[in-house]
Amino acid sequence: MRRELSISSLFPELFDQEESWVGGEIHFGSYQCQGFHISRLCAEISVIILGQSPRTDLCCGVLVQTRAGGSRLGDASDVIGGGSVGGAKQKKPRRAHDEMPAADASDDLYHFPVEETVQHPLPGYVAPSSISFSPDDRLISYLFSPDNTLRRKVYAFDLSSRRHELIFEEKLRRERSRERGLGVTRYEWRAKSCSERPGIMVPLPAGIFFQEIGCSVSEIKLPGIAGLPIIDPHLSPDGSMLAYVKDYELHIQNLSSGEQRRLTFGARGNSKTHGLAEYIAQEEMDRKTGFWWSPDSKCIAFTEVDSSEVPLFRIMHQGKPSVGSDAEEDHAYPFAGTSNVTVRLGVVSVLGGEVTWMDLICGKHFDEEYLARVNWAPENALLAQVLNRHHSQLKLLKFDIRTGQREVILVEENETWVGLHDCFTPLDKGNDKHIYLHDRHGACLGPLTQGDWMVEQIAGVNENAGVVHLYSVSLFPDWTLPLPTPRRLTHGKGRHTVILDHQLQRFVDVHDSVNSPPRVTLCLLHDGSVIIPLYEQALGGPQFQSRFLPPEMVQVPASDGTVLYGALYRPDAERFGPPPYKTLISVYGGPCVQTVCDSWINTVDMRAQFLRNKGFLIWKLDNRGTARRGLKFEGALKHRFGDVDAHDQRTGAEWLVKEGLAKAGHIGIYGWSYGGYLSAISLARFPETFCCAISGAPVTAWDGYDTFYTENSVMHHAAKIRGKLLLVHGMIDENVHFRHTARLVNALIAAGKPYELLLFPDERHMPRRLADRIYMEQRIWEFIQRNL
Repeated sequence: MRRELSISSLFPELFDQEESWVGGEIHFGSYQCQGFHISRLCAEISVIILGQSPRTDLCCGVLVQTRAGGSRLGDASDVIGGGSVGGAKQKKPRRAHDEMPAADASDDLYHFPVEETVQHPLPGYVAPSSISFSPDDRLISYLFSPDNTLRRKVYAFDLSSRRHELIFEEKLRRERSRERGLGVTRYEWRAKSCSERPGIMVPLPAGIFFQEIGCSVSEIKLPGIAGLPIIDPHLSPDGSMLAYVKDYELHIQNLSSGEQRRLTFGARGNSKTHGLAEYIAQEEMDRKTGFWWSPDSKCIAFTEVDSSEVPLFRIMHQGKPSVGSDAEEDHAYPFAGTSNVTVRLGVVSVLGGEVTWMDLICGKHFDEEYLARVNWAPENALLAQVLNRHHSQLKLLKFDIRTGQREVILVEENETWVGLHDCFTPLDKGNDKHIYLHDRHGACLGPLTQGDWMVEQIAGVNENAGVVHLYSVSLFPDWTLPLPTPRRLTHGKGRHTVILDHQLQRFVDVHDSVNSPPRVTLCLLHDGSVIIPLYEQALGGPQFQSRFLPPEMVQVPASDGTVLYGALYRPDAERFGPPPYKTLISVYGGPCVQTVCDSWINTVDMRAQFLRNKGFLIWKLDNRGTARRGLKFEGALKHRFGDVDAHDQRTGAEWLVKEGLAKAGHIGIYGWSYGGYLSAISLARFPETFCCAISGAPVTAWDGYDTFYTENSVMHHAAKIRGKLLLVHGMIDENVHFRHTARLVNALIAAGKPYELLLFPDERHMPRRLADRIYMEQRIWEFIQRNL
């Protein structure tokens, strides 16, 4: 429910589709921030526990923002942070996929037109992204937009010469009409052993491009074919081959000879696929791929997904002029209580031949319902995480790829639920998530971390030194003694994400907070000391700072005494007088998401800051059930959707009134997806607290959502609604179907309750087209003015 995930949204370089940010995975325009890892939040949280996937650092030169509004590349002698985010003479909003209309050129300090709430990239989020070391650690690559737009290009920095170089743009000029201005969205390094010079692979709609560093011309290795997109291309570990999915089958290409080979057979369109992740894996389990290269590049593990027993749900494109097949799409959607897809795990040689199927069929047996993760272990052993349908038991299985025989390595069980993660540790043992060392047979040797905090992810393991990062701890402690305190390697309040080099000697720290946009520094891994700042942005002038005052982080006790964290956006008392104020509460509130955090994303929450600028108090509260507070806190939502979360939101509203900040009887609430559900049910259950709600793409009946969720429907409470309700929905939403809003409308009509409805015939789960987003914000603002 965090965001729509389909083939097109997973691989935007193949489709005319805009990136978005919702829920647990956050895309800040051109700066994609995946895996910001925080333990206990509040204003004092300063570091991730453990970092990110193996991308790495930028190094030694400095990216300098210029006052003209663009960026330039400099060396270490340049003045760092020479420009600013925003400013009194801020340029027009940068253009996204559709052309952005010119902003009003007024110099009024407080001028903030509603149209600017949809600008992308967000102010301050143009920092380098997808940072990575070349295989030989001599170059550092990254995606960057020098003109502060979404048109990103691939740059590399040479560590020896300290020179930046634009390494991929030539072909991009020919592709812009098809990429709609997004530029490069991802790339991969090719192993240097396959060429005298390192090179990169860049997937674009026209095909798969390769370019050696130092060459001005890129080479297309695999042209695209109209109607048969090349999906999920990945290089083999040795760089000699490319694997990809085409026409629902797994293929490879030898990059030296150009020979292409199909490895799987028997796909039946959407109903049976090879090498693609199914809907539930993408949307709810955060598994985006359906195949995995072996470490020796000799074989590939892949999934076979059979959705023939899953009911089809048809979505009609009511806004299209055409009819028939051109105006409809069918989705195999596993509704609550119905069958899931059947998933098999196979291994095939890159030479082709028979598939060896592992002793595992997910979806047929209640205790092995979901294939959550697949990884390769040393010596070409294949590992898989398998989750039962109740999400209360997680098995780690080890397979012999020659025979398919399996061995159960370990079993994790919890009555609440077992949380998924991208590595096979850390594991949930008790309330907080910590790292445990097991031998290859599954026996637990002992814990590596402990305490009242959570490990989010392992950033790296230095087997020679025996440590893990990015707090560093010993890999082999003396378990007869108390565990030593992990050693912190990042500094500064806020959020940190880190990228390690291959030799585990250095790391890049991307750091932001409510007071600072993302900045990038290169650090030494052994002690965290800064080698050199790589990218900084100064805050803007008076207009910018009047628009984007950082929210205050506060603590509120829940009804059971649990501490809840809130973010408070106060209007300017000099302009709007002292409190209490009319108040709007911004919510998500669902599992696996945390919104209240010491991060720049909260400072540039455009709608919140727009409304604050108009004199409203804006409030965010992470209720019980949200992420990164431990299993007891998160598990409070089990079987209690629309109960404990809504009660906590009411508690927050009552606290605001008690503190003299909010005006009783003038409190509204808004949210999208799960937040849309929580807005609607809060309005229904607590009409004495909330006078209006804006509910975007809400799940109104849990029997209409997928099998990962339980039931507590808004429709059963529709007759209790006394306040004003605005429903917003895209009519081709394949995540939360429009039928949710339609069914709630029927319930409102039956109860004689008024409502307002804002529909977007050609939008999915989140409006993407610029005109639609501007129109939505205008209608929301009008609704707020009328009803609050």
